[in-house]
Amino acid sequence: MAGLTPTTPQPEDITVHGQSRVLEIAFSDGARFRIPFELMRVYSPSAEVQGHGPGQEVLQTGKREVTLLGLEPVGNYAVQPGFSDGHNSGIFTWEYLYFLGKEQEQLWADYARRLQEAGAQRDDPMAPPKGGHGCASH
Repeated sequence: MAGLTPTTPQPEDITVHGQSRVLEIAFSDGARFRIPFELMRVYSPSAEVQGHGPGQEVLQTGKREVTLLGLEPVGNYAVQPGFSDGHNSGIFTWEYLYFLGKEQEQLWADYARRLQEAGAQRDDPMAPPKGGHGCASH
């Protein structure tokens, strides 16, 4: 399975905290993380966010208030969240959620740097897709 090895920590408890907009996840190795929905949305592993190769990532903005509408299991190795902005194509493996939790300080710093380089603000609305086609034309 994607990202699973015998040493991959397995989740023992997952709690969606809607009010504070965080996913709390406890792993079999004793690690416990509180991952903000915004961080999950900004770093969604979907092609819509990550692109189809290096350099094709799409900078996500305006996701501070995003909430989770659902969290569906994917086999025994992942979950697929449905976000309030309509995004629902990212499959978050246990390994990826562990990475998001463990590295969130660095990920936030990288996100802030990427925003600065793009001349964008965290709460800016998403720019329309390049090329004139895609999700939104208005």
